[in-house]
Amino acid sequence: MENQQITDALVAQFGAEAVYGVTESHGILQFTTGVENIVPMLHFLYAHPVFKFQFLTDLAGIHFPDAKGQELGVIYHVHSLENNVRLMIKAYAPIEAPNFPTITGLFAAANWMEREAFDFYGILFDGHPNLTRILNMDEMDYHPMRKEYPLEDATRHDKIDELFGR
Repeated sequence: MENQQITDALVAQFGAEAVYGVTESHGILQFTTGVENIVPMLHFLYAHPVFKFQFLTDLAGIHFPDAKGQELGVIYHVHSLENNVRLMIKAYAPIEAPNFPTITGLFAAANWMEREAFDFYGILFDGHPNLTRILNMDEMDYHPMRKEYPLEDATRHDKIDELFGR
């Protein structure tokens, strides 16, 4: 099974406007799609008689504060165990409306992964059965993995730069 075969099938099913930014890194096909295409696309890849992407390897949140209108994103890593092929699907949403559909109905493992992305990035997964914090305290009113805070306190003078590899 070739990556071009997967790309052609996705474009034929969903259209060229739904599958864009197609690249390949280390043999893994990567592409971007819209939030509205995630669930139907994953269902298509899961149920396809040849592809059989039936294992969710990972689901991760990302934050790009400088990408206006696409600040928050989710990367879906799926694997076809039968064909030993991996695939990465990316989708982005504005930080004002970070809503993605849940995929817990297709992959039970997504339950924990979506809760983690919500906890750390504030990504909302519509339809999730229990979208609550999983690693941080419930009282936290921020999402620690967002790039909204400076990495260091610029006013500190007690650090010796040579000790930190600078």
